[in-house]
Formats: sequence, structure tokens, C-alpha cells
Amino acid sequence: MQKLPKNLYTAAQIGEMESLAIKQHSTPGIELMSRAGYAVFRHLRNKLPNARRIAVFCGSGNNAGDGYIVANLAKAAGMDVTIYTVYAPYNLTGNVELAYRDYLKAKGQIIEFEPGMEIRTDIVVDALLGTGLNKPVSGLYQDAIQAINKTKAYIAAVDLPSGLNPDTGCVMGIAVKASCTVTFIGLKQGLFTGQAADYCGDIQYSTLALPKEVFSRVKSENYRIIQKIIPPRARCAHKGDFGHVLIIGGDKGFTGAASMAGEAALRVGAGLVSIAMHPDHAALMNTGRPELMCHGVKNADQLLPLLDKADVLVVGPGLGQSKWAAELFIVAIKSGKMLVVDADGLNLLAHVTEKHAKWVLTPHPGEAARLMHKNVSDIQQDRYAAVAAMQKQYGGIVVLKGSGSLVASDGEIAVSGSGNPGMASGGMGDVLAGIIGGLLAQGFSMKDAAQQGVYLHGMAGDLAAEAGGERGLLASDLFPYIRQLVN
Repeated sequence: MQKLPKNLYTAAQIGEMESLAIKQHSTPGIELMSRAGYAVFRHLRNKLPNARRIAVFCGSGNNAGDGYIVANLAKAAGMDVTIYTVYAPYNLTGNVELAYRDYLKAKGQIIEFEPGMEIRTDIVVDALLGTGLNKPVSGLYQDAIQAINKTKAYIAAVDLPSGLNPDTGCVMGIAVKASCTVTFIGLKQGLFTGQAADYCGDIQYSTLALPKEVFSRVKSENYRIIQKIIPPRARCAHKGDFGHVLIIGGDKGFTGAASMAGEAALRVGAGLVSIAMHPDHAALMNTGRPELMCHGVKNADQLLPLLDKADVLVVGPGLGQSKWAAELFIVAIKSGKMLVVDADGLNLLAHVTEKHAKWVLTPHPGEAARLMHKNVSDIQQDRYAAVAAMQKQYGGIVVLKGSGSLVASDGEIAVSGSGNPGMASGGMGDVLAGIIGGLLAQGFSMKDAAQQGVYLHGMAGDLAAEAGGERGLLASDLFPYIRQLVN
């Protein structure tokens, strides 16, 4: 698999870089189009060297020009090529028209697409819609996308799957479900979160040989999380060197969440982990994991001595929303300690006005919606904007969980590419909260603890799924892989 760069860009930023290349570095637009077409064709030849038939779907913009060039290259290579157009090619202008005319000179076949056509081919190239889409797909474009998605062919999207928003990863009504996406100049941030995982397939990348100066001129504030290697411990280290995490949670009937958060903190390397929980079941809490120090806490006064000993608090796993829970929550967030707030801690936070520089919030979309007093659909419509707004309102670091989890710090957003659908099960969020708390206790910065915690959590899920499959994956299945990854 190709190693992708770190930085992510909006469509506007990529347009700016393209404009700089053309205007200030004298790179003709048709040359960039030709390089894009060649990048797609090269990938197809490497991936499917024995394919003979190729169908290219073209619209009206520069994306279509790339498609005409792919078709011309395929024809020159002796493949059976058909272009299906949803836009009258005689109305094309500029560089797209030049690419179309070159295809005509090669006596290439063009068919005006009509609804109901059955597409029989080895490869489909999606060159219908590019980054300029600003409304839901409709009309003949919608029909063409439906036809593409019905084929059993290998589907290659040019730059991005038609119908997918390049900035948010949201599907705009309908989108092509690609086998691969060959994207150009810079990585579009929308390809890595939201619904994108179901539509992009394998992501390939080409700079189109733009000058390095172009990339230095356009600053990227968003980026992919890259795993950092954790240095080995000193041979004379002791448990006090690696911090004390206090989990606050475990109300009646919810002991499992606090236990999993505590074990995750231990597995990632915290020196000590305590749990402050409801007194009714504290005596039985650590029978399965005796390394956890469990304390029955009736009220806030009994919590205070435990707060004094802790370096990091993880507030919320199994906490509930009772009067007892609310009392402990308020004392915890007013303690001045480093905090990870998850689960019911977030639900309680939604009812108070608080901004904190020393906490990491870890909401899933439902909890994010409650924090922002919005609907889940509002959050998912633009996850980048949502997580940035939460960070601005609440301070600290905010993790918006989900496919392509986002980690927002002051002025920047990091995206995790690890994780899988098998992790959509109870307890996974508690494990993540414990991982982040355990990393904080060991001296990681808040940003690194959140980013590396999210990435390690997803990687552990991927390794566990690789070993036994995604369906039926349990949160506790991650523990041996967490330990493996931090070592």
C-alpha cells in the first residue's frame, strides 16, 4: 500500500496550490490534467494488468478532462474503451475540450449515457464530478452513479468519488462506491472521515509533480495521525514514575465500564490505577483484575483523599447521571487535575457551563450533539466544523469519535486512520478513555495523549479483528494488543 503524506487540505486550498503552479510556476493546466490522467492509468495498469475493457464516465469539468486522458491512454495501450458522457461534449471548453478533441482524433468511442444502460466492463473510471460540487447530486449524474454502483467492475474514482464532499466526507445525496480513489496535489480532508470509508476504497496519491514551493505557500492546519514510537523505560524505573490514574465511575449496574477503563490505563503503562465507585459493589470490583485499587465512595467528601493522590482523572465510565454522580462530577472537574471526560461525564457536562484547559473530551456523535445542543445529523454533516466548535467552546482537547476519529486542539485537527466497524460495540469508548488517561499519567502532552491514544486504540482493534474477525469483537479483546503496541 502506498505511504500517504501527513497533511490534509480543503478543496479551496488545493485549488490555490493548483493556481500557484499554473500562474507562478508556468505549468500549463493541460499539463496538470495530463499528469492526472496518467496517474490514474498507471494505477490501473499496475493493479489490473490483464484487464481489457474500460468504461470512462465523464461530466463537464476538469475531472472529465482527466477522464478523457485516461481513455486516450487506454486506447493507445490497445484496450477496448468506451466513454459514457452525461454532458454534451460539443459544449466543452478550455482544457477539457482539448482532452476531448485528442480522444476524438484517436477515433475513440463516445456514448451519451441514458438511464437503464447496463455497463459491462472490467474497469469503470469515475470522472463525473470533482471538488466543485456544492449541492446534492441529481438528474442524469444521479442515474450514472447508480449505474456505476451496479457494476461488478473495478471502480477507480478520479480525484474523489463523485458525490462525496471533499471537505466533510459527507455523501451529497448519492456517491460512487469506488474500489480505489486516485487523488491529486494534496490529500482532501474529506477522504478520511465521515462516510468516506464506505466510498473511497484504496486511496492512491499523486502530487502531479507540483513544485515544492507551492506546498510551502499553502499552510495546512489538519493532518493525519502518524504513530510515534514510545521510547523504552529506564532500567531503574519504578511505578511512581508512570503516574496514578483515578477512574471516577461505576455506579450501580455499570461496574464493567469503570473496570475496562482502569485495565486499559494499566495496559498502556500507567504505574497505578484506582477506581472511585459506588460503595455497594466496590469490594467485588477487582476480583477479575486485582491490580485495580477499588474504593467505595459515598459522597464528594470521601472522594477528596483519592483526588489528592491522583495525577490524572478519568471521569464518566459507568458514572450514571444520578445525584451521586453529579456530585462527584462537579468535584472532579473543579479539582484542577488533568482530566479525561467520557460517557456520562459528557452527558453531565452538557448541563453545566464549563471551559477547561486541562481536559480531554471524548464524545461520540450522540454525546457531541448533546454538548452542542444540536442533532446528530448536524454533527455528522461536517465533523471538522463540529469538533472545532466543541474545542472552542469547551477548551482543552476534543476527540470526536467515529469513522475517521478527529482530535481537535487549538487551531488544528488531526485525523486517525486506524479502527474498523467491529469496534462499534459496548465498552470501546471506556477503553479509549483509559488509554488516554494512562498516557497522560506517563507524561504525554494532552495533544499527544489524545492523538496517540486514538490511533493506538484503533490499531489494537485492527489487530484483534485481524486475529478473529470484526463481528463479535469485544472491547476487552483489545487489551493484549494495546500492550503489544506500546512496546
